[in-house]
Parts: sequence; C-alpha cells; structure tokens
Amino acid sequence: QVLRKSLQRGFALSAGSFLVYEAHKLISGFAEVHASFKVEEVIEQADYLYGSGETEKLHRLLVQHKNSDDAELLWRLARASRDLAHLSSTSAEEKRQLAYEALEYAKKALEKNESNFAAHKWYGICLSDVGDFEGIKTKIGNAVVIKEHFQRAIELNPKDATTIHLIGIWCYSFAEMPWYQRKIAAALFATPPTSTFQEALRYFHMAEEADPNFYSKNLLFLGKTYLKLNNKKMALLWLSKAKDYPAHTEEDKQV
Repeated sequence: QVLRKSLQRGFALSAGSFLVYEAHKLISGFAEVHASFKVEEVIEQADYLYGSGETEKLHRLLVQHKNSDDAELLWRLARASRDLAHLSSTSAEEKRQLAYEALEYAKKALEKNESNFAAHKWYGICLSDVGDFEGIKTKIGNAVVIKEHFQRAIELNPKDATTIHLIGIWCYSFAEMPWYQRKIAAALFATPPTSTFQEALRYFHMAEEADPNFYSKNLLFLGKTYLKLNNKKMALLWLSKAKDYPAHTEEDKQV
C-alpha cells in the first residue's frame, strides 16, 4: 500500500529501491537520535567531572569532541581548556597555547548558537585571557567587546551569578586603572570606558543575591571593594567569608 501511494505521487521507484530508501531514512533517524543521546551523555559526564574538580580528565574527555557542532559541548571545552591553562602544573608555553585554543572553541560555540548565554560568557572570558599575552593595549582595546558579551549573556540568562560577577570585575579593573593605562584607553577610544568602585560593588552584591555564596572570588572582591571605599567593617565581614570558604579548586585556595 505504501509503495502504491508513492507510485501514485509520481515516484518511479522500484520495490527494491523504495525499500532501500525507506531503510536509509530509518537508519538516518536512528543515527540522529543516537548522536543527540551521545552529546547529552558526554555533557553529563563533563558536568560531573567539572563538579569534581577533575580538570585534566575533563579536558581529555571534551577535546575528543573539538570538531562538534554542538555549542553546549564547545563552550564546555573552552572552559576546560582555560581551567587547564590556569593549573600551576601547566607550563608557560602550554598556558599560552591553551588560552588561544579556548578562545577558538568559544568563538565556534558562538557561531553555532548565538543565543547561548554561556558561549557569550566564555568568549568574553577567553578574549580577556588572550589579552594577557598580547599586551595592555590589546587588552584595553578588547574591553568594550568583552563587556558587550557579558551583558548579552546576562540578557539571555539574568540569573547567572558568574556573569554578573564578571561585569563587577570589569568595573573594578577600570576603577583602579593606573594613569598610564588611562592614557592608552584615551588614545584607543573617542570616549574611553570608565567605571567606579561603587558600580563594581553593586554588581558583586547582585551576583551574591542571584546565588548566595556561589564563588569564593566574589566574596574576596566584595571585601577588596569595601576596602577601596574605606569601609573596613564591611571589608572584614566579606574577607572573613572568603577566608572560611571551603576550598574545592585551586582558585579557591589562592583566594
């Protein structure tokens, strides 16, 4: 009956070729489902390893999928590459290579899905990291683009505390920028980007409200910002919280 209907629609398929065609469609469908299932499985494994602080294992898992078209896999690979670069055991040359690789993975994630908030976040982070290797002029020159990606990430996910924290870091960096860097910024922009410690403080508190006690570095910068504003009582409160934060990662220990 299926064959008859197909022939009536004008398909000149023999019974054999029709069956081959239908089998191909069926197998293709299974392949798509399997590919989707595999991606979900890899992401589940990746998130478990990330939560366990298994940076090297996580990178080994995800780098196998560096040619993937899935933005969720790619931004996780960008993050894993960056985390591996920041390990104390990673050599200076490896740090540089991983920083540039992380940026490429984040860029590819954005190309695959411009509406993925995490792709915007990690592109901004990785672009900032690359600036560390290219000098202060490049770093300042990229600052506006970096902030735009962070703001876009917040538009797509207003509850992501980490991105809110990152805008706070951006504000803090420009608030404490030394005079010679301000001169570079003035040369690069018609209207140089500026900020204040009060603005940075607002973002750090917003991040804490979105997800209390989510990140040791946010606690640290709340303390540091209050110190900049000469409020030692509040600085002591937040620095004490940072000191007592359970150290799960190398960054927590540094904090």
